[in-house]
Amino acid sequence: MSTNDFYTQIDAISSPLSNFALSLTRDMEDSRDLFQETVFKALKNKDKFRIGTNFKAWILTLMRNTFINEYRRKKRSKVKTVADNSIEMITNTRTVAANGGESNMAMQELMAMLDQLDEKLRQPFWMNYLGMSYQEVADALETPLGTIKSRIFFARKEMQAKVLQAGLR
Repeated sequence: MSTNDFYTQIDAISSPLSNFALSLTRDMEDSRDLFQETVFKALKNKDKFRIGTNFKAWILTLMRNTFINEYRRKKRSKVKTVADNSIEMITNTRTVAANGGESNMAMQELMAMLDQLDEKLRQPFWMNYLGMSYQEVADALETPLGTIKSRIFFARKEMQAKVLQAGLR
């Protein structure tokens, strides 16, 4: 296909192509950018278009893929920016004074709630909290594994209800 034929085909579908770009971006300026980028890529890769195939489908697929790639690139850069800001806040310790008072009070409240649990639930929950696997807890308490799993589940559920009730979250 000659370059002139290629331009003619692009001109013929420019209106549906513009509408598709607008439906993807939902912004007039971004849709123009996407349209231009797609046409540029189409012209750059015109040798990859096979005569006899659907030109409109080929260029719309090119536009969709361009949009997706740009979206993913923007998403990655936002994550990096947020991560950079978080690292900066963590490393900037000049203006932040360490104060464990609130966390100590919250931990005391949690321990008091834990003490209110039934012993059958508290002991497996605490052992699991300290890092023991379900199997290790079951072996240590000489209790079936399924029983240990259910007791830990119910202990978590009860603790969650107590925390929500106390407003610690």
